[in-house]
Amino acid sequence: MATDRAESTGTDLPAAVPAGFLALGDSYTIGEGVEPEGRWPVQLARALHGEGFALGEPRIVATTGWTTDELDAGIDAARAQAPIGHDHALVSLLIGVNNQYRGRPLDVFRAQFAALLRRAVAFAGGERGRVLVLAIPDWGVTPFAIAQSRDPARVATQIDAFNAACREEAARAGTHWIDIAPVSRERGGEPGMLVEDGLHPSAAMYALWAELALPVARAALEQQ
Repeated sequence: MATDRAESTGTDLPAAVPAGFLALGDSYTIGEGVEPEGRWPVQLARALHGEGFALGEPRIVATTGWTTDELDAGIDAARAQAPIGHDHALVSLLIGVNNQYRGRPLDVFRAQFAALLRRAVAFAGGERGRVLVLAIPDWGVTPFAIAQSRDPARVATQIDAFNAACREEAARAGTHWIDIAPVSRERGGEPGMLVEDGLHPSAAMYALWAELALPVARAALEQQ
């Protein structure tokens, strides 16, 4: 989802870190409006490093505004710039808010999401337990949504439907599901949880997401 800000883009690091962390997504993964160290994948990698897991900095393939099909094309573009290995210790996928925001059909989203999930598993060497799927946060509670006269209940219903599809596909693929939607609804309207645009999460909100992802990521790494 994009505002009138300049878009952030990310193909942040060359794929040269063995047993690294690949994060796939949109503005919520590239961290629109926050410094690189505030992005949730970077915060998660730092927390894991503190526990003795040497992942290095995550490679992030994400751009503000991307839908599922745009992420798919973005992965291809990133691979053309620097090969993406198939031996990542962790791969994350967080995508779909822009499909919902643009009114894209849910059935089309589900099919494209499932295809992206298959790519994510392949980047993890076929190890399904290394893939983390994060829920789409609920942007309907933000000042941006209020300023646009968006109905929070309608946005919530649509986000729930998209997340149900994500959760079902994650379960079908045997990957991990991390539900960040509740905390986004509970805290996502607080000024300290948002950047200046009143829409995108701040580093403080991303810290909450990383905290939720940490035990799942730790367990995945301990099993390797």
